[in-house]
Amino acid sequence: MDSPDIRIVLVAASHPGNIGAVARAMKNMGLTQLVLVRPRQFPDPEATARASGAVDVLSGARVAASLAEALRGCGFITATTSRDRDQYFRVVDVREAAARIVTEARRSPAAVVFGAERTGLTNEELETAHALIRIPASEVYPSLNLAMAVQLVAYEIFRAHGVTPPPAVPGAAPLASAEAMDRLYVHLSTVLKEVDFRDRTQKGTHLMSRIRRFLQRAELDENEVNILRGILTAVQNQRRAAGPKP
Repeated sequence: MDSPDIRIVLVAASHPGNIGAVARAMKNMGLTQLVLVRPRQFPDPEATARASGAVDVLSGARVAASLAEALRGCGFITATTSRDRDQYFRVVDVREAAARIVTEARRSPAAVVFGAERTGLTNEELETAHALIRIPASEVYPSLNLAMAVQLVAYEIFRAHGVTPPPAVPGAAPLASAEAMDRLYVHLSTVLKEVDFRDRTQKGTHLMSRIRRFLQRAELDENEVNILRGILTAVQNQRRAAGPKP
């Protein structure tokens, strides 16, 4: 069974031993693409020791300066969370998420993002995802070690990868890449400022975050992103043609 085109992305991992344990968990389940965003210590002898038979996955790990760099070229993106519910994000069970990840990875690279051991992922980092993965655990002690969390997600991906793939949807386009979505958000933010469309809520600071979240849930493809950016460009051209306000 070929390795699926799925990246395991660790953001700000603080313990090198955990990185090695993650590499081992990945190899157990047939995953090979490990990306480390701003790791505190890497490479490190403890990581190599904990990899134990998965040194090839560890040595092939790529270090990225930012999450955007780590996700470059990816279509479907998921991130892990300990939250049961969130009104702004789509939160799915790990088994459901794994099946979707495997399906999407057949069209374009997919990614699963894990946060730092103590703090997890920030809201801004979660906003890069189309859906959040929740791993059910005991209410008495729901906290999972980073390597354990990766092992559980990787196991579900392995199970889903072994299932007969569903028939392809005719004409289905791959999801827009992470960088295409980032360009859309920059463009949209620029136009909102140009037309003086501001957050009217009491705090007045979360407009773009809300927009990012509902557009990530919409799972746009490249053509849809281009349509939206074309509309934004038309708005800008109309404003320029109209000239400055008297």
